[in-house]
Amino acid sequence: MLQHYLEKTNSTPKSVLFLGAHCDDIEIGCGGTILRLQKEYPNMKFSWVIFSSTKERKAEATASANAYLENIHDTNIIVKSFRNGYFPYIGAEIKDYFEILKREISPDIIFTHYRDDLHQDHRTISNLTWNTFRNHLILEYEIMKYDGDLGTPNYFVQLDSDIVELKIAYLKKYYQSQLDKQWFTDDCFRSLMRLRGIEANSHSGFAEAFYCRKLLL
Repeated sequence: MLQHYLEKTNSTPKSVLFLGAHCDDIEIGCGGTILRLQKEYPNMKFSWVIFSSTKERKAEATASANAYLENIHDTNIIVKSFRNGYFPYIGAEIKDYFEILKREISPDIIFTHYRDDLHQDHRTISNLTWNTFRNHLILEYEIMKYDGDLGTPNYFVQLDSDIVELKIAYLKKYYQSQLDKQWFTDDCFRSLMRLRGIEANSHSGFAEAFYCRKLLL
């Protein structure tokens, strides 16, 4: 399998932006990748933006983001309160905020939702990511759900088993409000990373997967 390396040189990406419609989306979609990046590239700037929250969930999300980014010296965690489930209908308000982000943050890599995600809020964030950022590497993460919208990703990040277990432990520790959900379980999170590990021929057996529409080498 062709491999793409983030080598530690002067051209190494300096800034990463993570976008999530809801408070646990980023961690579910790319939490393992974040743990690997913050371990290997602690001098990067990490910006973390969540678009929908409640008071309880904001507290959970902030604690979670701080745990994932504990080794990063330059972080920016933003939690907004756009109305959950209504993103397509308040798209103008969210687009206005994307324009603010564009002026304030110039990332080298952006992690966002998958464009064919069947959750309306997720799709809105994905579409506005591409509408706003035109000269960036954008990787779209996946989230398993009732809708059954998992596709065929083409970009993989290999994860060691200790990172896999830490991702799962953090999800359960920091999102206590979600533990009653039938899909918010160890085996659910681990099985998707195991499946993607098989597809990536990962030596550890685990990986997270992304959709990369455009990549300039």
